[in-house]
Amino acid sequence: MNRRHFIQSTAFALSGFPSISNAKSAHRVIGANDRIRIAVAGLNSRGKSHINGFLGQKNVEIAYVIDPDKRLLSRTVESLKGRGQKNIKGVTDVRTALEDKDVDALTIATPNHWHSLMTIWGAQSGKHVYVEKPMSHDVFEGRIAVAAQQKYGVVIQHGTQQRSDASRAGLHEQIKAGKWGRLKISYGYCCKPRGSIGHKNISPPPAHLDWNLWKGPAVIEKFHGNYVHYNWHWFWVTGNGDLNNQGTHQLDVARWAIDDDQTHPVRTMAIGGRYQWRDQGETPNSMFGMAEYANGQQVFFNVRNVNYKGYKRQVENQYYFEDGGRIIGKSYYPKGSDKGEKIEFGKGKVTPGGTWGSFIAACRAGKPEMANGNVKDAHYGCVLGHLINNSYRLGKKVPFNQKAGHFEDNKEASEHFGKLHEIMGKGVGIPEKDNTYTVGPWLTFDAKKERHTGEYADDANELLQDTNNAEFKVPELNDV
Repeated sequence: MNRRHFIQSTAFALSGFPSISNAKSAHRVIGANDRIRIAVAGLNSRGKSHINGFLGQKNVEIAYVIDPDKRLLSRTVESLKGRGQKNIKGVTDVRTALEDKDVDALTIATPNHWHSLMTIWGAQSGKHVYVEKPMSHDVFEGRIAVAAQQKYGVVIQHGTQQRSDASRAGLHEQIKAGKWGRLKISYGYCCKPRGSIGHKNISPPPAHLDWNLWKGPAVIEKFHGNYVHYNWHWFWVTGNGDLNNQGTHQLDVARWAIDDDQTHPVRTMAIGGRYQWRDQGETPNSMFGMAEYANGQQVFFNVRNVNYKGYKRQVENQYYFEDGGRIIGKSYYPKGSDKGEKIEFGKGKVTPGGTWGSFIAACRAGKPEMANGNVKDAHYGCVLGHLINNSYRLGKKVPFNQKAGHFEDNKEASEHFGKLHEIMGKGVGIPEKDNTYTVGPWLTFDAKKERHTGEYADDANELLQDTNNAEFKVPELNDV
């Protein structure tokens, strides 16, 4: 990648995913008392959290801050100098920081379309990586990030903070041990109110923004103000909608509860739409998605962003068992009972230190397996969301009514979609007349080859890999 290629590429073949290891580590060994020097890429809301989180750890220095917005970059540098980071450097191009052999780790809080490429570049340059969710913007680049970790042996930790929660780990250990019988459905909710983003006209990018670096790998013809600095989430070329935004946390938890021998789902579908706002955004603000695994277990997911009187905020996970019992919140409800029994989650196995401390501990130990939310778990969780989104993106419009979903004989799916439809109709107030759902097809997926199969395979496989700009191209597997 000497700006474009400062690491010499070598052939590397990936056969499945071997265990997380540091066998081919190229990174610097960090002693227990050595200062860890971090570069932070992306300086808005999550980037600020990264800075504050890592400065709260002992013997950690912010060596670089990185952002294509020069005004934001300058403000952040001055602020950090005032907080004692006297040697801080501000750069617009992440490659400058990665060329510095004294940088130990890169943390990534950029828009989604940059996450995987920076992760791959970081691994290639021997840096440990903390990457915000979702680790990938598409399935292909997530696989390449896994390959980069396997080749270079660095720590890669995903920004799914519940992976550092010992109580959530404890609950999942009990579920997998069969305490409440066999898990049938692992359900995630991303139901938080949002609003319209309106419309922004095509215009030249502002003078303080390096538009070429902001775009990076994303092929975008024209600038408009809704891209910068948050609403990029709601455009497919830069974001993944709320399913793989806030929802990545709950998707990851949902998949975490599925049996350990399962990787990717073998079937997915989605139904939803973007209602009321009539704005520039592309991604759905209401969605019901589902995925089936080879062992018969399922993940359901509900996105619901449109606000209304009596809105019920749900950013949570629920668990449904084959015998009819369910876990909602911190209570277990036996079949047919509305009276919950309080349960103890216990303490499961995680690397201590919370989100930031656990990453630093893994870096100091040089042990990728210590990451709370390692690269493989990140990949499997993100792909779950990508496949549900891909079904939606291939969907067709049908009349807005409770019969819109085609769930075959899955009565639980019909029931849960029915609840969403009732909320959209009676709560949000969307009339059936002149409104539609976008109903995605059932997409089948080969979990080993990471390719779609079946009737819609050609169109679905086109969505597995984004087109990249030449200077910022995600490498092929053999060029990692």
